[in-house]
Amino acid sequence: MSTTIAQIIANELAVQPQQILAAMTLLDEGNTIPFIARYRKEATGGLDDTQLRHFETRLIYLKELAARRETILSSIGEQGKLTPELEQQINACQSKTELEDLYLPFKPKRRTKGQIAQENGLAPLAEQLWANPNLDPETQAAAFINENVPNTKTALDGARYILMEQFAEDANLIAKLRHYLQQNAELESHVIAGQEETGAKFQDYFDYSEAWKNVPSHRALAMLRGRNEGVLNLSLNSDPDNEDTLRKSHCETIIEQHLGVQLGNQPADKWRSQVISWVWKIKLSLHLETELMASLREKAEDEAIRVFAQNLKALLMAAPAGAKTTIGLDPGLRTGVKVAVVDHTGKPLATAAIYPHTGQAQQAEAQLSALIERFKPQLIAIGNGTASRETERFAKEVIKHLPAQCTKPQVVVVSEAGASVYSASELAAKEFPDMDVSLRGAVSIARRLQDPLAELVKIEPKAIGVGQYQHDVNQSQLARQLDAVVEDCVNAVGVDLNTASVALLARVAGMTNTIAQNIVDYRDENGAFTNRQQLKKVARLGPKAFEQCAGFMRIANGDNPLDASGVHPEAYPLVKKILQVCQRSVLDIQGDFVYLNNLDAKQFTDEHFGLPTVKDIFAELAKPGRDPRGEFKTATFMDGVEDIADLTAGMILEGTVTNVTNFGAFVDIGVHQDGLVHISALADKFVENPHDVVKTGDIVKVKVVDVDLPRKRIGLTMRLQEKTSPITENNAKTTKKRADNDSRHSRFTNTTLGNAFTDALKNWKK
Repeated sequence: MSTTIAQIIANELAVQPQQILAAMTLLDEGNTIPFIARYRKEATGGLDDTQLRHFETRLIYLKELAARRETILSSIGEQGKLTPELEQQINACQSKTELEDLYLPFKPKRRTKGQIAQENGLAPLAEQLWANPNLDPETQAAAFINENVPNTKTALDGARYILMEQFAEDANLIAKLRHYLQQNAELESHVIAGQEETGAKFQDYFDYSEAWKNVPSHRALAMLRGRNEGVLNLSLNSDPDNEDTLRKSHCETIIEQHLGVQLGNQPADKWRSQVISWVWKIKLSLHLETELMASLREKAEDEAIRVFAQNLKALLMAAPAGAKTTIGLDPGLRTGVKVAVVDHTGKPLATAAIYPHTGQAQQAEAQLSALIERFKPQLIAIGNGTASRETERFAKEVIKHLPAQCTKPQVVVVSEAGASVYSASELAAKEFPDMDVSLRGAVSIARRLQDPLAELVKIEPKAIGVGQYQHDVNQSQLARQLDAVVEDCVNAVGVDLNTASVALLARVAGMTNTIAQNIVDYRDENGAFTNRQQLKKVARLGPKAFEQCAGFMRIANGDNPLDASGVHPEAYPLVKKILQVCQRSVLDIQGDFVYLNNLDAKQFTDEHFGLPTVKDIFAELAKPGRDPRGEFKTATFMDGVEDIADLTAGMILEGTVTNVTNFGAFVDIGVHQDGLVHISALADKFVENPHDVVKTGDIVKVKVVDVDLPRKRIGLTMRLQEKTSPITENNAKTTKKRADNDSRHSRFTNTTLGNAFTDALKNWKK
């Protein structure tokens, strides 16, 4: 079984089966994905973490498929109906859907009308009429009347049920119909009468249709949410080109062709035609519609989770401002602005609540000035929620009035997504037991500017809010994939063993919450770690856990310079060998990129360490302590533009990408409402995937295209040279007609904002 599974996954990843088999073995031995990706490249042939995550997901699916296959084979075998041909078909199945299709005729079921008809002796009647269309149904049925079959109608209906159930369990027929529907059916959405006003947010889908195969994730999830909220009716139109409801459907034609039936004017043809109609309308249409709707949801959820994961990774890997004293401001109007000063390690030094927006501006300025003069922060982090721009303006005024000799901190607006969730969490209560809940948010805002990754790992990934329809998808699957993203990001960066929190340490390969807490307890009792080997003294941190985590733990200024790098302790002897050949010390060779680049890596390989490991060691020595995250940059919001009402078409602004979806990117331009750059307005060329152009956290320049004040929607473009003009009702119909010709962007036309996107698409086409 393992060989078969390895071959399947290898084909999907375009790698060799032995690479997958090696990964399976390593996983079975208790190794983690980050450890395998980083330190077992020789075994896997260099599979990276993305490939290994796909492998892990598919491995779970294929193992479940194999288990289900064995259950089905056993069940059919116990019934005495397992033929060699059927067994071969079942063993060849590559999906759960195909497997269940084959099992359908043998699945235990409740007593059906077809079974009752067979018990009443009507099977011969069904066989006769189906095989010979020249027979008269009424005449033939009369011979089967008995105490359980009172008349010919009952007899003919029973015979139909027998055949209908038989044909509806034909796996090959089901597969043909499914394929046809997947390629040709249309998803239709209509508003439920009386829900027009309460469901106004779904008005784009009040009278909507689109080919099932073309419905993107965000539209599918929007319509499904509308259905769940009782606003929309969704259905599958299996015959969109057939406007004559009395005419035979194409699916019925497929059934005829599959069964080899040619209907004419023979006596039994009308009855046979009804059998085919019943097979489709009573048995298969509802079954396949339910299946395709479920498949649509599953695909949409998978895509939404993938998008969320990409955005989360970009956010977690955002460049840190660094170890600098920082003031965090959690903005508010009536409730005041919460202030927290943290040192370069993130330790709180002082907290306060000031009220600059409720008539106490002078007192608030004095309080903030005093904190700046006392602690000399290099940064002021301001959450981007309510009163963010007002608080930013206030902070800049305070800085402007500081004494000339005072160092003036840089003001940065940061995302406060999830800060309130963290503030009220058990983790925050344990970290700051004596601090008011409202002040913990200010600490989190300051820390996430210093190091976004270290702070955001304390928040449940789902609460960070960089997904699309994340509350509508499979929550366990979402949590599993987001946790994998967090784990990969933490291990890609590495953690400082002497400053990392329990939450951060717990995300390191091989760690658990218990071991992470034990590390912190050991640190508190014994002081800072001076070498990685001391990890072995931590309670419950055994040899396997040490092997998995050691390479990702960093110790600055420790006993061994290599402990500050990504070189695993198991490879220290190899480094020693390299240093002996080069006749240099670690400190001498670190950072000497030119020298290391000229070394022949092959001369240092042996039976334990291959070329990938040697090259990785060279890279670590060349850039010791290298952080894979980018350079810290911030957006500068335009003065005087603080509310959506301040926007006008044509304005060019700077902003931060807060979320990337399949249909475009949301950008914070400092007006308390993110604007949307539609996919068609992201670049001067065609964009297949928005993630190819932007990612969460990017600083971008945008132009305002349109503002919909009532719905608080802002249309933006990154095509700055393109002329923009307000959208009017006069061009709305023309714009809609042109946009409807493009299946990808056809449904952004029912709103003012949608028309702006359509214009962008129209101009791109020109």
